[in-house]
Amino acid sequence: MVLARFLTPDQYVSSIDKIDLDDLKQAGVEGVICDLDNTLVPFGSETISEVTTDWLGEIQERGFRVVLVSNALSKRVKRLSDRLGVPAIAGATKPRAGAYRRAMKVLDAPPDRCAAVGDQLFTDVVGGNRMGMHTILVVPLSQRDFFMTKLLRLIERWTIGYLQRRGLTGRPEG
Repeated sequence: MVLARFLTPDQYVSSIDKIDLDDLKQAGVEGVICDLDNTLVPFGSETISEVTTDWLGEIQERGFRVVLVSNALSKRVKRLSDRLGVPAIAGATKPRAGAYRRAMKVLDAPPDRCAAVGDQLFTDVVGGNRMGMHTILVVPLSQRDFFMTKLLRLIERWTIGYLQRRGLTGRPEG
């Protein structure tokens, strides 16, 4: 059960715009550490959807601070970060703690005041849970993925099914 604690997201949603921002505020969240690929934009894409721009606008309007944390290469992350108007940390090597610590400094918030949002259980959720953050798993925007991620997705699907059968997480909301 100790392992399940690191693998279980606090929320599981079908898309970023299904995250209940009132619930986050009520939970004391001030800063949001957000993954990029397959969370805000399709993997490898630089196309930013209206859903993403609207959500980022709303979340910031409501007083949350946001930072992107991505394992992707810096040049692309920087271009997207500039276009979105949100600071970013690239080459994060999630779920390792270093990038999360840097993100918390950017957000000026401790872990219990941060939420980690992403599409991968073994990077975004495990990384956020290890740090003591509120974690939100999002259904990936695209089937396209980095080769190693595709392999991890097979294990991830089984793990999510296991967590659902144990009542530790439900189906994605929204």
